[in-house]
Amino acid sequence: MFRRLCLVAIVTFFSASVVSQVTVNPDYPEVYVVQPGDTLWDISAVFLRDPWLWPEIWEINAQVSNPHLIYPGDRLRLIYVDGQPQLVVDNGAPLPNNYVPENVVKLSPEISSIPLEEAVTTIPLDQIREFFSATRLISEDEIEDAPYMVAGPQSRILVGQEDDFYVRGELVPNVSIYQIFRVGERYRDPETRRYIGYRAELMGSARFELQSEDVSKFSIIESSREILAGDILLPLEQDDFDPLLYPEVPGELIDAEIIAVEGGVSHIGQLDVVAINKGTATGLEVGHVLAVMDAGESVRDRVQGGRVDLPDERAGTLIVFKSLDNLSFGLILEAEQPLAIGDVVTNP
Repeated sequence: MFRRLCLVAIVTFFSASVVSQVTVNPDYPEVYVVQPGDTLWDISAVFLRDPWLWPEIWEINAQVSNPHLIYPGDRLRLIYVDGQPQLVVDNGAPLPNNYVPENVVKLSPEISSIPLEEAVTTIPLDQIREFFSATRLISEDEIEDAPYMVAGPQSRILVGQEDDFYVRGELVPNVSIYQIFRVGERYRDPETRRYIGYRAELMGSARFELQSEDVSKFSIIESSREILAGDILLPLEQDDFDPLLYPEVPGELIDAEIIAVEGGVSHIGQLDVVAINKGTATGLEVGHVLAVMDAGESVRDRVQGGRVDLPDERAGTLIVFKSLDNLSFGLILEAEQPLAIGDVVTNP
């Protein structure tokens, strides 16, 4: 049986104002054959200028046993129904009764299967999963309350794979497996100037062995880096990563800013993970697609005098894959130029 793809037809219809914004690529193929490894972004970018508007053209029809899934080998065709573009699975079954053939722009007389490497931006979920499981946002109170490594054997301040070490602090009852984190960057909202929390990077995991009056002994199960005195321990958290991202435009106006980038690089590019200073409290959800804007320059008006600000222009696109109360993490899908911390993020 064909492997299921991360291609989800969202049975959610936007307002007429959004529908009117759908722009079809002028050179889309007459028929696209779904390839193994394709993602929603790949296929959407074949047919649309703005791939996140996929739900606007997906036609749920009887040719699909489960309308939420598409499989490798399915033949996709863009048709026009009542003047609106719709994408259907055309595996030989009759097309809709109100299908208007003359409205279809046919640019090739034969079936064209577009190789995956020619598709526009993909959504590499494996890269997101690695970040998702290796990073947490924690508060100052959580850091203060968390147990921490005091020392290893022979008073060592650094331990590695399969070593034992000692922890001071209160443990959670009946929890034997903990994850070890190193507290890192402190996130601050540039608008309110308030600190949102700390980035905590996963170092490894450890198993509780025994406890004395105020010190516990742990053994390392696995570690990606050496564990240092001061690293904190938190109960094992199950990975709630959802591999199905549903790209869509936020229903509310988002006015946010990039405040950090994974890896601490100065220039942000395609496939980088960034943090932005808005989250669920302002309506930002997983799957929301946002535009990264390049601030327009201030130039001198040589005719009337004075200065005038040029309009902001879209310089990139990101998709949110993790959203907390006041902070979200996104993956840069497109970057037409180097992006930077401080760039404005808003609805596309």
